[in-house]
Amino acid sequence: MLRQGLKRRHVGWVVFICTLIDVLLIGFGIGGMGALIARVPALLGVIRWVGAVFLFLYGLRAFYAAWKGPGHLHTENGESQTVLSAVSTVLALSLLNPHVYLDTVVLLGGIGARYGWLGNAWFTAGAMCFTALGFGARLLHPLFEKDISWRVLDVIVGIVCGGTAGALIVSR
Repeated sequence: MLRQGLKRRHVGWVVFICTLIDVLLIGFGIGGMGALIARVPALLGVIRWVGAVFLFLYGLRAFYAAWKGPGHLHTENGESQTVLSAVSTVLALSLLNPHVYLDTVVLLGGIGARYGWLGNAWFTAGAMCFTALGFGARLLHPLFEKDISWRVLDVIVGIVCGGTAGALIVSR
């Protein structure tokens, strides 16, 4: 979402899809999906391994981007990203991340099912953060015009993704 906001391309779509995914997953959690995952440990195991592979590969992509260097805010060969490409990317990053299920379905869904309005309050706060990140990213544009900022961000993303993938692999 940060990249889309900085590029000022398809931000509304990205924010809308991220918010919709949160609403749906929290709704599934409140509706009992968290209990289903707790009862069928194999489902969580599949999510964990698919997520670990995805995060590992995404982390490698981030390290490659940090090594490659300039061009983060510029399109390659003058081509611009399509809405379909932006939507596909946000869907993959959202739905292949195992923590989205653990955080929104199990954790927030469990809180929402247990306390009712409190789950909705957490969702509202999260949705506001997504909106601020997507639409507020333009304020960070001067910082991210510098290549070093992108390199540092990509290295941090690579470390976090790799560490999370490793933690998923060794967790039970």
